[in-house]
Amino acid sequence: MDFRQVDALQATLAALHPLNAGELARLREEFAIENTYHSNAIEGNSLTLRETALVLKEGITIAEKPLKDHLEAIGHRDAFQYIENLASKKVMLTEKNIKDVHALVLMNDSENRGIYRSVPVQIMGSAHVPPQPYHIEEHMKKLFAHYEQSKQQLHIIEAIALFHLQFESVHPFIDGNGRTGRLLMNLELMKAGLLPVNIKFADQSRYYDCFDAYHQTGTAAKFATMLANYEQQQLERYIAILEGTK
Repeated sequence: MDFRQVDALQATLAALHPLNAGELARLREEFAIENTYHSNAIEGNSLTLRETALVLKEGITIAEKPLKDHLEAIGHRDAFQYIENLASKKVMLTEKNIKDVHALVLMNDSENRGIYRSVPVQIMGSAHVPPQPYHIEEHMKKLFAHYEQSKQQLHIIEAIALFHLQFESVHPFIDGNGRTGRLLMNLELMKAGLLPVNIKFADQSRYYDCFDAYHQTGTAAKFATMLANYEQQQLERYIAILEGTK
């Protein structure tokens, strides 16, 4: 995978005059709402994009929609704001802040939020079997060590893609792994000076295919390409906005 186009766009964006605080806040709010909708929809949340926006911006309860779906929207929004804060401080990724992100994502489940699972799990539709619960801490330590090594050897997008695939393969929590993993992915992109990306619900099948490819080949090439394409689209969009404000 050639990441030079992403690198060039990142440099172009960095050279442009930034948006003012109000404009930036508006774009961040729009992204947070869309990201919350798509990430939750991938996991089966029934709120539409418009309903998600009403819940998050107006505090409206959507009739005939489960309370759980409302709480998932609020929790994801809060978790995104939390990772934005971590990214601004360049906080190193640790088990503690991963558990903190998960605790916000799973705000509707007081028994399991921010806690590694204690039972075996099977990922539906996948031949991959996550490690037994008594091996999770060991696998997470290896995950962090491998990520630090990958950042030295690979392009940052490829390293983040690999980290995401490996995190989801460990599947450390009983629920909320996908949402937490995608938030961590965006945390690492922002820390690297890149833009957060939004894996669309419409791309769910292609996204899951990346996990199958990883488990078959042991490489992150397919997901790294998908992630790079999303990043390129985001960079081009922001550059167009900034150039249009000149």
